[in-house]
Amino acid sequence: MTYFITGATGFIGKRLMRKLLARRGSTVHFLVRDASPERLAPLYAFWGVDARRAIAVPGDIARPGLGLKASDRRALTGKVSHFYHLAALYDLDADEISQVRINVEGTRNVVAFANEIKAGGFHHVSSIAAAGLFEGIWREDMFQEAEGLDHPYFSTKHASEAIVREDCVVPWRIYRPGMVVGDSKTGEMDKIDGPYYFFKLIQRMRQLLPPWMPTIGIEGGRINIVPVDFVVAAMDHLSHADGLDGRCFHLVDPDPMRVGDVLNTFARAAHAPSMTLRINAALFGFIPRGVKKSLMALTPVRRIRNAIMKDLGLPEDILRFVNYPTRFDCRETTAALKGTGIACPRLDDYASVIWDYWERHLDPDLFIDRSLRGQVAGKVVLITGGSSGIGLAAAAKMSQAGAITIVCGRDEAKLAQAREMIAAQGHELITFAVDLADPQDADRMVKWLVDTHGGVDILVNNAGRSIRRGIENSYDRFHDFERCMQLNYFGALRVTMGLLPGMLAKRRGHVINISSIGVLTNAPRFSAYVASKAALDAWTRCASSEFADAGVKFTTINMPLVRTPMIAPTRLYANVPTLSPEEAGDLVVDAIVHKPVRIATRLGIAGEVLHATVPRIAQIIMNTSFRMFPDSDAAKGRQDGKPAPLSADQVAFQQLMRGIHF
Repeated sequence: MTYFITGATGFIGKRLMRKLLARRGSTVHFLVRDASPERLAPLYAFWGVDARRAIAVPGDIARPGLGLKASDRRALTGKVSHFYHLAALYDLDADEISQVRINVEGTRNVVAFANEIKAGGFHHVSSIAAAGLFEGIWREDMFQEAEGLDHPYFSTKHASEAIVREDCVVPWRIYRPGMVVGDSKTGEMDKIDGPYYFFKLIQRMRQLLPPWMPTIGIEGGRINIVPVDFVVAAMDHLSHADGLDGRCFHLVDPDPMRVGDVLNTFARAAHAPSMTLRINAALFGFIPRGVKKSLMALTPVRRIRNAIMKDLGLPEDILRFVNYPTRFDCRETTAALKGTGIACPRLDDYASVIWDYWERHLDPDLFIDRSLRGQVAGKVVLITGGSSGIGLAAAAKMSQAGAITIVCGRDEAKLAQAREMIAAQGHELITFAVDLADPQDADRMVKWLVDTHGGVDILVNNAGRSIRRGIENSYDRFHDFERCMQLNYFGALRVTMGLLPGMLAKRRGHVINISSIGVLTNAPRFSAYVASKAALDAWTRCASSEFADAGVKFTTINMPLVRTPMIAPTRLYANVPTLSPEEAGDLVVDAIVHKPVRIATRLGIAGEVLHATVPRIAQIIMNTSFRMFPDSDAAKGRQDGKPAPLSADQVAFQQLMRGIHF
């Protein structure tokens, strides 16, 4: 038997081709715009045949006669038993002109071609979208009753059906699949469409919340979802069955789920929280259109909506279809398939397969280079305070990843040791001796960076000074506060503002500030240090708001306690659980790769929430630590002696408050 098919390279078409080629003695001519060997080789491998049985016909449905020569059209005349038309635009975001050109004019050209070659039968793959937004039950014999066809996708699918019904001379059959998803057995799918648009939202919920936590979701109309293997099997059988010409078949789920149930089904498949409380989206229909239009006219509302939609990968019109009003009667199709074993499976039975395939193969994050090398290779990275500790650990990772890595510090000897250490690893480290607490010296380094490297792409403000001393022991040490502020705030700010103009000119750049968990927990005995870091945090929040649309990103890392030379003088910390410099360097890497607004530990965030919601309790907890761990002898102005052994309470508190300054 000889077949002709358009859209054979599409998701459904490829699988229908394989089904047709599985029939004994079948030969399939398939229309393709690009007939190059490299384009066709994967198709032949997928179908398991060669060019003798799957014959490529170069052409284009947008051209009269499909772009075939008259001699080629004559050669096919009277030879094609079944003609399948699947080529179409199935993209809700496609512009109206493109949809009319392909879905309407393309169908007109295809029907004319099928008539010309006297095909034995014409099989048109339409869509349930041909019903528009019909309110109620849409039967298989309904067509003119369509409503709500103002969207170009709906109107062009309806118009293409009209062409088949009115212009097709040869016997025809029409198939209206529901919302087609991947294979129910393998999950295989080739694009993000339909329910897949909500997968990123479900994934984000799983990342943020435990699976047992109830959440708020939406409810809406019934969404008719069908797997591609059911659609292909049904079309193959119905197109070869006798006595079905001039009829339309709904390839749909006879018992579709509502939007909320669909989302929860996939949430269970993803091990994400279920949407226990669901708000019916129909309620928004009571809001006058003028009010909604006015809200969207407000620039902040519009930008927030657009940012959320872009972040989640949702198309503009997706919310319009949440309240989908149409139910599809498929009794004619069910009767025609009786006894074949072909039936639409329940979504519950294959949702996990669909989700697994999406997360392994289609998740947009898979196509973003999340490696450190992909983010920094060939870029200029400056790390202040990079001669030891966190800065040096981060610099080692940057140089290994191919960055032009620059570190600065006050001690030339330590900088030389850092260069030697990185060189021993087979990489290069550029160093610059500077005192960032000196405004003129900081300006000198900025000028050198601009003149030598054209500025920097990534700035890590890591240099800092920490003082552990209670306020009652600081009455005569006001210079402690001045010194911390001069380096931790003014020094970092001087460098940042010196390099920002270059970042803004290039409309790209990333500023990472190493702050402290103490800013979140309001750690006692660190008032000078925490105040200076809090000032930098506040400036960063203001700057990130100003430059949100300028291509420059800001990240604050509220770093927990790290075992660095800065905490070495405090002997109390000798047995305290801390991060290693390498672990802290990994947080810097995470900031560069993912560019979050803030990185903080769960304990730090819990401390911030505690201070915001029950500040008195937070004060009691921190005061307990203040009284439990006294100032060192050095902080009190006395020579350090041997530290007293820790009590059981102190050890327990240390373990409970891992990473918090006290």
